Amino acid sequence: MKNLILIIMALFTFTTTNTTTTNARESIYDIEINDISGNPIDLKQFRGKHILFVNVASECGFTPQYAGLEELHQQFNKNLVVIGLPCNQFGGQEPGTEKEIQQFCAIKFGVSFLLTEKIDVKGEGKHQLYSWLTDKNKNGKSSSSVKWNFQKYVVDEKGEFINYFYSTTKPMSPKITSLLKQ
Repeated sequence: MKNLILIIMALFTFTTTNTTTTNARESIYDIEINDISGNPIDLKQFRGKHILFVNVASECGFTPQYAGLEELHQQFNKNLVVIGLPCNQFGGQEPGTEKEIQQFCAIKFGVSFLLTEKIDVKGEGKHQLYSWLTDKNKNGKSSSSVKWNFQKYVVDEKGEFINYFYSTTKPMSPKITSLLKQ
């Protein structure tokens, strides 16, 4: 009888342990998104580099951060990919077409880092990338909500979520650059 109880307890423990250790995490590298010209971006090509994702807008008080993002891109390009994601969800501050956005960024700020198609970063139409960036069940680390334009999310060279920073954190802030020097 004792042996039967021990076997049942062992089976129960194994079953319980097995179901609680499953991890619902998804890989950022499997997410599909297009560049600003409509061409697919294969995020897998960025394995081995940090990625900084930032929702951008051309008519925002934080728009001058494009210059800092370009500086970050230039200074850390060996181990960092900066990806700007145009979004019109905050005060209608990115009303332009993809072509207008691309021209604005190139002419006004000399942007050479990767820009994506215009996306939603919150609400029902939230892009899959931002579902991953803002949901602990998907990124394995932290849940958040995008508060405004130029909120930054950093992923490490293995595709692991590191942290996010509100708009007031400038691109060249030590909070961000220290993560890239590790």
